[in-house]
Amino acid sequence: MIYLSQLVGNPVLDATGEKIGTVSDLGIATGEVFPRVTSLAFMGPGRTPIMISWRKYVDTYDEHEVHLKVPSTDIRFSYLQPDEILLARDILNKQIVDTRGMRVVRVNDLKLSDTSSSQLRLLGAEVGMRGILRSLSPKVEKVGVRIARTFGHPVPERIIAWSYMDLVERDLSNVKLSISHKTLEDMHPADVADIIEQLDPRLRGQVFAQLDDEQRADAMAELEDDKAAEIMGDMSETDASRMLSAMDPDDAAELVDELGAEKAEKLLKLMGVEDAKAIRQLLGYRDGTAGRIMTSEFVALPDDETVAFAVDALRNLEEDFETVRYVYLVDEDKRLTGAVTLNNLLVNEASTKLSDIAADDLITAGPDDDQEDVADSISKYNLLALPIVNDEQNLLGIVTVDDALDVMEEEHEEDLQIAGVGSSGSNDESSHDLGWLLRHELWFFFWILSVGLLAAISRTSVSVDNVLLACAALPIALILADDSVSYVTKFFIENDPDDEDSPSMLGFTLKSLALGLVFAAIVILFVTVFNGAVLPTAADSEFARALGAGFAGSAASTIVSFALTPVYLAILRRRDDQNAETSGTALSLISMVVALVVFAAVAATIAGPGVLLV
Repeated sequence: MIYLSQLVGNPVLDATGEKIGTVSDLGIATGEVFPRVTSLAFMGPGRTPIMISWRKYVDTYDEHEVHLKVPSTDIRFSYLQPDEILLARDILNKQIVDTRGMRVVRVNDLKLSDTSSSQLRLLGAEVGMRGILRSLSPKVEKVGVRIARTFGHPVPERIIAWSYMDLVERDLSNVKLSISHKTLEDMHPADVADIIEQLDPRLRGQVFAQLDDEQRADAMAELEDDKAAEIMGDMSETDASRMLSAMDPDDAAELVDELGAEKAEKLLKLMGVEDAKAIRQLLGYRDGTAGRIMTSEFVALPDDETVAFAVDALRNLEEDFETVRYVYLVDEDKRLTGAVTLNNLLVNEASTKLSDIAADDLITAGPDDDQEDVADSISKYNLLALPIVNDEQNLLGIVTVDDALDVMEEEHEEDLQIAGVGSSGSNDESSHDLGWLLRHELWFFFWILSVGLLAAISRTSVSVDNVLLACAALPIALILADDSVSYVTKFFIENDPDDEDSPSMLGFTLKSLALGLVFAAIVILFVTVFNGAVLPTAADSEFARALGAGFAGSAASTIVSFALTPVYLAILRRRDDQNAETSGTALSLISMVVALVVFAAVAATIAGPGVLLV
């Protein structure tokens, strides 16, 4: 086995032993399961790029040199064929899609296998740390692996086989890949969306362009709204409108809503009349309502028809019609009267009346109902779809179970954000860990900054000492301020204000004040006992005064922090009504700033001039 990094830069010697250049790249024939190295690219005299046939001219090779079969005078240049690519230029240090692991990775090295004395084949891409270390030096790799093994953390190779690699950073549409090669076109739309979201923004449109219209529509529906709108903005208006027409109306409406008004209007005008009408109708409902997430694609039949009629209607549906879960029945005034499951259609005779096998005790919702309530109903009653009707019971659309799951996922993400917990979807472990530390131990960093700020304000060494002593109690104020936000966010997540059993705002306020007073009393009791038992002499009076001032400031800030929880709750509920996101971390930071201000004011007032201030 040998790696590309061990070959690039090596001297190229002709048959006479004369050095005629250094290796710069290797070409491979892509139309094979394990591609052969077909070309050797090296930098010749005067930095002239030269490419020659590997099979025809290369005799032997190792980690130090490449020997040719002929003298330099007998060498004839060659060119890449349509099914060939260069490893260093086209793959090394580029992003690729691991179609087996469903992820985007960067190629750090390429592993080659010698099948004969002079023949090389590509096994796969090294995407782990060893490839990075090896690119620096093989010795660096060995030392790094040995150190890691010593500490019980071995660094294994992470090789992705060629058959599971999809190249995304170069237009290789004319390159013939092996028959067994799995590409993005073979993947589920949800997996394609995950891959596209992991790519650099400059590559998303390039990869998206490789898909056909149907694949684009399916993948676009799975993308996050902001990324989908970004890709849509880079597409031509004709392509974008054609893709919107291929999407389900509810998914298309959600995407159009993310675009600017001018762009959206242009795309809708380019679409077919029926498709544009369906999208406009959905956009007419408020964001966050059932009408906004419902689809207008459903099967509604007269309630006096038969099973045979329903089966024929289903057979005549277009292939890309929204998945059918139920056949809905309507009377002559288009009012919803019942629903028939597909299972009932299969087990009953063709002549059976639909009304005889229909369920008439349907769970329905209005178009202005909250989408979270609709999702909860689908979950509670184990439905595959829920009909949306107007005041006259006319069927307007349906909310499917997959849309309900999306709503519940969004709600869960919002709850996590409010609670100060980030999404777990990050692939960057180091940044994820740092973010977790900043969110969960925010008080510590705030305390360090606050101590430095308060100490800098002091004007004499005596004041600095006493300020630092008083700040020993500041963590209590900051931690309890953070806890007060956790308390209110937990209450917000678990209690719906529209629920009759939910505690009232007055009850929540009184309970919060009681908690603040209890915590403040504990803090005062502690410092009182400490000063009385440990600092009984007058010589310790200034020390005790500074320490007591700090704990008094913490007690006061604790009361204020819990007294403000009704304000935080009102903010959370108001922003939730406006469908605006709220960061629990931001609320914690605001609460800590308030706690710091109260702490400093109370501590300085109690200590008096000469102790904390000069």
